This record gives sequence, structure tokens and C-alpha cells, in this order.
Amino acid sequence: MLFWAAPAVAASPLGVVSPDGRIAVTLSTNAERKPTWQVSVDGQPVIAPSVLGLQMERYAELSAGLVATSSEIRSGRDRYHLVAGKAASVDEAYRERLIHYAEPGPDGRRIDLIVRAYDSGVALRYRLPVQPHLGPLRLVNELTQFAFPADYACTGLNLGTFGTSHEGEFDPVRASLIRPHNLYELPLVCRTSRFAFAIAEAAVTDWPASYLSGIDTGALGVVVTLTRRPDDPDVAVKAPLDRSILTPWRVVMIAPRAGMLIENTLLTSLNPPPSGDFSWVKPGKTVWDWWSGPVLASVTKAGTNDATERAFVDFAAQHGFDYAMVDDGWYRHSGDGRFLNPGADPTKPIPALDLPELVRYARGKGVGIIVWVHWKLLDRAMEPILQQLETWGVSGIKVDFMDRDDQEMIGFYDRIAAATARHHLLLDLHGATHPWGMTRTWPNFITQEGVLGAEYNKWTRRITARHNITLAYTRLLTGPMDYTPGGFRNRTPATFQITATAPETQTTRGAALAMYVIYESPLQSIADSPDAYRGQPGLDFLSAVPASWDETRFLQGELGEDIVLARRRGRTWYIGAMTDAARTVRIPLAFLGRGRFRARSWSDGATPTALVTATRELTAGDSLSLRLAASGGGVAMIEPVP
Repeated sequence: MLFWAAPAVAASPLGVVSPDGRIAVTLSTNAERKPTWQVSVDGQPVIAPSVLGLQMERYAELSAGLVATSSEIRSGRDRYHLVAGKAASVDEAYRERLIHYAEPGPDGRRIDLIVRAYDSGVALRYRLPVQPHLGPLRLVNELTQFAFPADYACTGLNLGTFGTSHEGEFDPVRASLIRPHNLYELPLVCRTSRFAFAIAEAAVTDWPASYLSGIDTGALGVVVTLTRRPDDPDVAVKAPLDRSILTPWRVVMIAPRAGMLIENTLLTSLNPPPSGDFSWVKPGKTVWDWWSGPVLASVTKAGTNDATERAFVDFAAQHGFDYAMVDDGWYRHSGDGRFLNPGADPTKPIPALDLPELVRYARGKGVGIIVWVHWKLLDRAMEPILQQLETWGVSGIKVDFMDRDDQEMIGFYDRIAAATARHHLLLDLHGATHPWGMTRTWPNFITQEGVLGAEYNKWTRRITARHNITLAYTRLLTGPMDYTPGGFRNRTPATFQITATAPETQTTRGAALAMYVIYESPLQSIADSPDAYRGQPGLDFLSAVPASWDETRFLQGELGEDIVLARRRGRTWYIGAMTDAARTVRIPLAFLGRGRFRARSWSDGATPTALVTATRELTAGDSLSLRLAASGGGVAMIEPVP
């Protein structure tokens, strides 16, 4: 590791360059004496000179007049293993510049800027050194800008307001049309003439999540906007300055093509490593009692009761699924979703469901039980509830309806991740914000929602093939996505009907299978009813496909139109393809390496529920073709020939 310091750095620009020399960050000062940063790739500007700094209460900006007093640079490397996710191991080098800024005078405020350049992107964060004489920090906003040198074609989700479940469509938008009053979700994906990049964040702890708004000076680009505290809406962050404070990383992931951003691992790399033993964390697929209604021909009155839940457990065991999820309604005074009834108590199951006995029954069949809990109950009595669930032998919890991402709520995220880890419980957050790589620090935090997913098929026509494909190029970049795939009542957009019970999809059976390869979620949902799966083509693939991966590769596709992705587990490769318009995709297989392989494929048939299957032997010199219908898809499983 290299390390050196240089005093008196204010006279000339500073910089840091990625290990491969292609990505460069330049740090300077503009005409208003504000620190700026800019990013270029192979000499081509991607981020134009952009203002940096923080805005304190009463418009006391910590930006103009800052002087760089010294600078340090070092080289480092992130080497680590992931318990679950898009890759089993990560190894990426970086170079880092640390600049110490100060306002003139003996009482001038101080702030440090940390900038890293990787071969796959850049990241920056602020550090506020200990300054107790300034009193507690009351931060209104960040001033961090991402100015654009051109009117980029971008794709983003404009939520428009704070305090949502982050469920919406990522739509095309020109950079010039992003307004100061807009609140764009992370990531925002943009394309230059030669590259694609995505703006995201990492390591959000004791800080609110961020959004992106248009720059109020009219310049092209976006600026970080922080969620205000509900208990003190004049500020976003409150913290004492008797300790050093680190802000989240502001991240720009960069790749030659938008689809290659799916391979990017910067967000987990920029989060702290885990502490403790997480060998007990087991990724897997879970059957689910809520999405289908439930509908069960074998149960006289399907619902939250012993007969229904045992039927789901039996189905999971029969087909090799690891978990069964018991959704809202299993504990006293529950069942009303977002609305929290008085007296609701997750330590007291309803009479119709003997939860401890269900856990024992499921364990005997090799199936774990995951239960739904309203977040407010955990916020009030986290330890007693989790202790009881652990005592019963529950495998994990699905926590719902936070619908906030202010500093207090992010504190809840940290507390529930740590507490579930202590109690050996998997954690699935619904009604949640976007991810930021927290799954590295807490491997039991195995997936989260924050996506317009399959549940919307029950009451809207919004879940189109184009939406599903776009999610792979946008929301998926930030981390696991509990979209809850698996709908087997497949229809065309013209024949699709909205129904809350036994819901349908507007996409084909082949597209349903492809989601299990394309959408990363180490707790992947088998969302439909056992009745919808039995005897149906494609069920064999659902049993075979893993929920966590050793390697991920983008193969081909265009944002919103189509995608072909390959993921490896052990020596077996899985390929998933989805499309909006009908097409035949030809997939070169050079990534397979030496040897002979056997490929089994499932692709669209003559009707939305039909599949065409094929088996063939091939080598890395061959290609694989999949015929995809409109709003369709296909998959393949490629194994070495013994």
C-alpha cells in the first residue's frame, strides 16, 4: 500500500486515477471559490466540474472559501467474499485521494473529502472531523452535484415526494428535463456517446437516503437531496460533533454499455465488512401464501390457517424449495396490512394457526418458515418479538410498510439488521427504500423490495414487459430486488385481466422463468399457488435454478427492449432472456471455457403458457438460440458433460 502527504495543495488541481488509468477524477476550485470535482473516461468528460459541500441550518454553506490545507493519496484493494448475491467473491483495486479543507481563521470549520477511483467507477464522501466547539450538527442538505457536459439520455424514477414505498416506473428522461423540484430515485442511469453510468449511494448509516434533483442554477445535471427528519423537518441530519462523522458514499458506476453495470460490485465494496459468523445464512427460494389469494383446491377454506400453510410447506418440500412465507394475518389483531390494529402482537398467533407446530412440521420436511411483521411493532418491542420468533425456530422475517427513508428510519434499518443477526433470522424488508450495499455488512439482510413488482398485477396493468426489462438495467443495479416473480397464469397484454385472486401476468411463461436468472434476490419468491404450478411446464426449472450466484455476466440487450444475462453457480451456467418485441436471440458461448457442455433450454411456445424445451451438447465455440415471443422470454441451463 502506498501513502504520502503533500501540504500546500490549494494552488493547483488535485486528482486521482483508476488503477487501469482510464478513469480520472479532478478536484479543483471554481470562480466562486467552491470546491469542485469532475470525472473523465479515456479523456472524455462524463461528469463536468461539479460543486461539493454541505448546507447547514440557516443556509450556512460549508463550501465557498474552503482552502485545501493538505492532501494524501493511497492505493488499496477490496478483497472479500459475499455470503449471497451476484458474485461469490470480489477483488477490485482502487486509488484514493483524501483532501483536508478548512475555512480561514482560528475558528474556521473543517471538512475532509475522500475520493476513490476504481476501474469500474468512482465514489466520494465527506468526513467532518471532531469539532465540539461548533455545537451539534444540524444539516439541511448536501450540495454534492453531478453536472453533465451534455444533454444525456437518462432513465429514472421520479418519485416526486418523500415518504414512499419506492414503487414506480423508471422512464426515459433527457437531463435537461430534470427539474429542481423533482425527486429522482437512485439509481439514475444515463448514457454518453461511448459509456453508460449510474448514480447511486453506498454505506448509508445514521444518515437519510438520498434522491436526485435538477440543479437550481439551470445547469445540466443533478444534485443530492436528502430526506428531512419527521421530528425536525427543518433539517435532514442531526448529530453531535464530538466524534468524527462520515457521510455516505456518492457513487458513479461506469461501463461501456448499460447492461454491463449489472456486473458492478462497487456498492458492496464501499460498505464495511461483516463482523461475526454468518455461516448460518442460507439463500433459497420461498413459496408464498399471499399473492395468489391464496387459492388451493385441496383446502376447503384457504387462508391463514394450519391446513393452508401446511399445504404450502408440503409443496415446497416436494419441489426442493427452502422456505415457506406466512404473510400478514398470522398473529393476533393482524391482517390489515398498512393499518396497525390496536393490540396487534406477533408473540401471540391466531387460534387458526399453531405457528410453533407449523415450524416443527416444516423443519421435519427441510423447509424453513418466514413470517410477516409490521415494522412499528418491531420498533416498539424488537427484542421480545425476535426472541420469541427465534425460540419457535422461525427462519426469518419479512418487515413491511416503513415507507420512509429519513435518518430515523435508516437507524431502524441498522437496528433491525443487527438484531435479526443476533437472533439468527433472515431479514426481508418491504415498503423499503433502494439498496446501498448493506447486504455485505449484514449478510442476513438477504433481500428487499423498493420496486414496482409482481403484486401490482393484482390491481393494475402497469407490470408490462418493458417495465420488467427496464428494472434489470435500473433498480437491479443497487442490490437484491424482491420483485416476487413466479406468476404462472400467463396471458398476452390483450387477454390479461386484472384479478386480485389467482392473478395473471401480461408476460409469457418463458419470461416468468427468466426472472429467476435476471433478477437478483437471495430469498427468491415462488409467488403463485401450488395449484398454478402442478403439472405445468417450467416447474422443473424453478426447482433447479439457484437463488445466489458465483458470477454474473451481461451478454446482450438494450435498455427497455431486451436483455440476456448469464449467471454461474459452481460449474453450471444459467441464461435468462426477456424481450418486449418478438425476436430470436443468438447467444455466443465463449464464456463457457474449455470442455463439452449439455444445454437444456426452455423458450416461448405457441401460447403464453407454453414452453418449447430442447437439449443439446455444445462447446464454447458454439452459440445458443432462443426464440422469444412478444412480452416473452426463455432460459437455459448449461452443465459440463461428465
